[in-house]
Amino acid sequence: MQAVICDQFDSPDKLKIQEVADPTPNANEVLIRIHATGLGYVDALTVAGLYQIKPALPFIPGNEISGVIEQTGEEVKHLRVGQRVLAMPSQGGLAELVCMPESKCTPIPEVLSHEGAASFLVNYCTAYHGLELCGQLKEKETILILGASGGVGMAAIDVAKAMGAEVIAAASTKVKRDACLAFGADHVVDYTNANWRDDVKKALNGKPLNVVYDPVGGDYAEPALRSLGPDGRFLVVGFAGGGIPSVPLNLPLLKRCSIIGVNWGGYVAANPLESRPVLTKLLEWIASRKLNPQAGETASLNKSGEAMMRMLNRKAIGKIVIIPTNTK
Repeated sequence: MQAVICDQFDSPDKLKIQEVADPTPNANEVLIRIHATGLGYVDALTVAGLYQIKPALPFIPGNEISGVIEQTGEEVKHLRVGQRVLAMPSQGGLAELVCMPESKCTPIPEVLSHEGAASFLVNYCTAYHGLELCGQLKEKETILILGASGGVGMAAIDVAKAMGAEVIAAASTKVKRDACLAFGADHVVDYTNANWRDDVKKALNGKPLNVVYDPVGGDYAEPALRSLGPDGRFLVVGFAGGGIPSVPLNLPLLKRCSIIGVNWGGYVAANPLESRPVLTKLLEWIASRKLNPQAGETASLNKSGEAMMRMLNRKAIGKIVIIPTNTK
């Protein structure tokens, strides 16, 4: 099979495709023909050697896949050949085939495409965990989403709208802001403008800002925190902007607001039984068309490195999904 191999930590645009042996499933595993692989910011950081966890070299990047089962091990009981599934391998997603334990595979609803399924797991589970458990977002509340045009931000728009919130999406270009509106945001603001907080106030139209969802960090965090209303919740999701912000701690005191870390991966590691109810709820919402996960951009396997560079350079709109050429 063909696979993208990272044999040294370097700029993602130096990744190459290599021919490697097809994997063989163990007794409790299934062999999946990959139809789509979702790329995350962490994938690009890992390849570049900039992530805190460094896998042993060489490795195949990619940990969000959707595909069709081609073979089952003799102990597999609940899955069958030809079934569409999504899964999260620890690595190995940027390839034509991957083996996964049966217990870590989830059947895909008929209404969900392979591209949508590969766009779904990490970003949507993070959004639901952040907005439901951490942020306790309520119907008719207002939420400001920073970096709203990326895969993380688009998932937050979709989940927040499903929960009945009013969404203000912050993005840096008109193309990105238009994409946010098309995906369901109620208002958009350009947070590269010096006075962008005034635009947030205008969008709020006298209502308080209840929640901020921040996967960007950097210089945008403090102005967003200052925009929160009383009893507001500031959700720290990540630092795609590159800088980890420092904020004056008198602000939460004076504004009576909370700063809460959203770490879905860490939460599931500490509470493994909590992942299935979240996944079940999201799949129910997808089946009822309350949610609509979809790829923002697609690329072929040999363009994986270039796609990662688009994420690092913050040029991507929505979730980037890699499509192995043999499934087109």
